[in-house]
Amino acid sequence: MIESIRWLEELGMNAWPALHTMLYDGWVIRFANGYTKRANSVNPLYRSDQPLEEKIRSCEHLYHSRDLEVVFKMTPDACPRELDEMLAARGYRVVAPTSVQVRALPVIEGHHVQESRLDEMPLEEWLTSFCELGGVGEHYSPTLQAMLACIAPQRAFACLHHAGQVVACGLGVVQSGFVGLFDVITHEGFRRQGYGRQMVLDLLAWGRRQGAEQAYLQVVLSNTPAVGLYAGLGFKEHHRYWYRVGP
Repeated sequence: MIESIRWLEELGMNAWPALHTMLYDGWVIRFANGYTKRANSVNPLYRSDQPLEEKIRSCEHLYHSRDLEVVFKMTPDACPRELDEMLAARGYRVVAPTSVQVRALPVIEGHHVQESRLDEMPLEEWLTSFCELGGVGEHYSPTLQAMLACIAPQRAFACLHHAGQVVACGLGVVQSGFVGLFDVITHEGFRRQGYGRQMVLDLLAWGRRQGAEQAYLQVVLSNTPAVGLYAGLGFKEHHRYWYRVGP
C-alpha cells in the first residue's frame, strides 16, 4: 500500500505538471504561479534525512520569495511521519481534504445523452471552453495553458457537445496502464442531466482504447455531487490527501 500511494501520487503529478519543479532531500517542490495547490505545493513523498525544521523554513522561504502561500500536500505516507504534526504545531491549517479513487477498466458501457458527442480537440480550443465553464480568470489562463502543454504522457482534451454547444469538459491522461481523469466540469445550465456522467464514461472508454486497465481520479470530499457521481460509476477510495497551508 505504501508504494502504491506514492505511485498514484507520481501519476497525478505527471498528469498535472507544474511549471517548475525542485527536488529537495526527498521532497518534490512545485511552482506554477499560484494556479492550484496541486501545482504549487511541497510533496513529501520520499525518505527525508535533513533536519526537519530547517527544511520547513527553507520551503517557506522559497514560496514567500515568490509571493505564494506555503502549501504542503500531505498523504498517509508523507515523509517523515512526524511532518503533519509539526506543521500543525507551526499553525498550518488543513484545507481541502481529497479522496483519491480508483476502479478497474473492463469494457466501458454507457448510454449517450440525447444527441451529444465527445470530441478530442487541440489544447487552445479546449482551454477556451474549459475556462468559460470553470470560471478561470484571464490572468491564470496563460499559466494553465503552459502547464497543460507540459503533460508528457498521452492525453486527451475532450469536450461534450449538445446542439452545437459545449456542455462539459474533461481531461484524460494515460500512463503505465492507468488513465487519470482531471478537470471534469459541466456547464451550470446542464447539470444533473447526465452530461457529467457521460463525460466520465467517455474518458474511461478512451483510456481503455489506449490500453489502460485501471482509472484514477481526485475528488474534494466537500464536492458531494461529484463524490456521488463517482461512487455510482464504481470508483472506490484508495487513499486521501489534504493540504497544510501556512499561517
